[in-house]
Amino acid sequence: MALEQKLSVRLSQKLIMTPSLQQAIKLLQMSKLELVEEIAQEMEANPVLEDGSTTETTEPAPSLKTDGPAEVDASSGKAPYNEIDYESFFQDLDGEYVPRTPVEYREELPSFENTLSKPSTLSDHLLWQLDLSTSSAKLKEIGGAIIGNLDEDGFLRATVEEICAMDSSFTNEEVEAALRFVQDFDPPGVASRDLRECLLRQLEHIGSTGELEEAIVRDHLEKLQKQHYKELAEALGCTMEELGHSLEIIRHLDPRPGQRYNVTASQYVVPDVYVVKIDDEYQVLLNEEGLPRLRISPVYRRMVDRGSEEPSREARAYVREKLRSAFRLIKSLEERQRTIYKVASSIVRFQREFLEHGIERIRPLILKDVADDIGMHESTVSRVVNNKYMHTTRGLYEMRFFFHSGIASAYGEDISSLTVKQKIRKIVGEEDARHPYSDSEIVKMLRGEGLKIARRTVAKYREEMRIPSSTSRRQIFG
Repeated sequence: MALEQKLSVRLSQKLIMTPSLQQAIKLLQMSKLELVEEIAQEMEANPVLEDGSTTETTEPAPSLKTDGPAEVDASSGKAPYNEIDYESFFQDLDGEYVPRTPVEYREELPSFENTLSKPSTLSDHLLWQLDLSTSSAKLKEIGGAIIGNLDEDGFLRATVEEICAMDSSFTNEEVEAALRFVQDFDPPGVASRDLRECLLRQLEHIGSTGELEEAIVRDHLEKLQKQHYKELAEALGCTMEELGHSLEIIRHLDPRPGQRYNVTASQYVVPDVYVVKIDDEYQVLLNEEGLPRLRISPVYRRMVDRGSEEPSREARAYVREKLRSAFRLIKSLEERQRTIYKVASSIVRFQREFLEHGIERIRPLILKDVADDIGMHESTVSRVVNNKYMHTTRGLYEMRFFFHSGIASAYGEDISSLTVKQKIRKIVGEEDARHPYSDSEIVKMLRGEGLKIARRTVAKYREEMRIPSSTSRRQIFG
């Protein structure tokens, strides 16, 4: 059987991710800080791009439309750069999105002076006390080793033997004496080796003379943690009233004395969108402050003008490629801003009741609702709301905050899960601490307000809000 070669025509459809589409998707899901960094890198790599907001030129921009014939490249027989569709990159916008920077609505950041200093850490606070409390170089050296082995909660995570091993001149007696010396520092309970020692040191510091509190912490800490109060009262031979008084004292002790000095640095969120109320309408304004106004450098724009001197073939190919890259970036940025504007405007239309009345009037909303409203795909909306923030009259929120499932009600319309959580938090906040509501009782109260909700849903929302169970919320009072 002889092999035969033949040509055939086959028609097929394929989904191809063009460079423009890939760049548009990449920019769309970036936060503002990431976008600024990405633009800076592109401007550094592409000499055709420049920031029009900081660069001034006295030359008029050459027109991209020419009436006469363009010069022809002898090597290819085509006019230089004619394959670049300038009109598609510089077409007029559809009138919905107007780039602007709402400076008058911008939140003022703290002054420069307020950002220079940093809060004192636990180690700094203890070393400062150590320097002021003794002049002994040996004691300062051992005390510094002890302070250097404290964790963020203020507990000592090294044994006396391990500290002695750090320097052969340290003895066990000297380390024990230095440890007791450091334990007298502020905050009370610092440099303790376990929770029991920490609480006992704090009871000693506040001058508690009650033997009952010391006995609870020293001998029955496990029962206290598990809230076995009846067993605790029987073991101590006291009444529930006496136990309640001692528990109230212990409840005001700090099990993590070092945490108050672990202040995290403040992180300022720059909103991508401002929502302001003008008369009776809410207006969406994009925050474009800090974003460079990209444009094509006049030097390279002159090279595409038909009256310019013919560049070399290598220079022509280089500029052609950089122009394509620059046009793609500018168009992708415009498309990104336009898409964010559409999504934000749709959210405002859906959540107008929230803007007017607060969290109890927020509507259930899913990505598909916004996608259908603006005629885009759900994945596009998901990329838009990722790491984007919206400043409203009700505060600053991540754009994902407005998307929540709904709970059916007896009134015919769904209620947002955020509203349900707010109601649960309010019920728990107003309950009697001696007789907290169980999840089943909360379900009955919510159903009395017309909400059709299951007990496991209440338990799930309660855990998401980090509200303990009714057993854990029960408190003992004298």
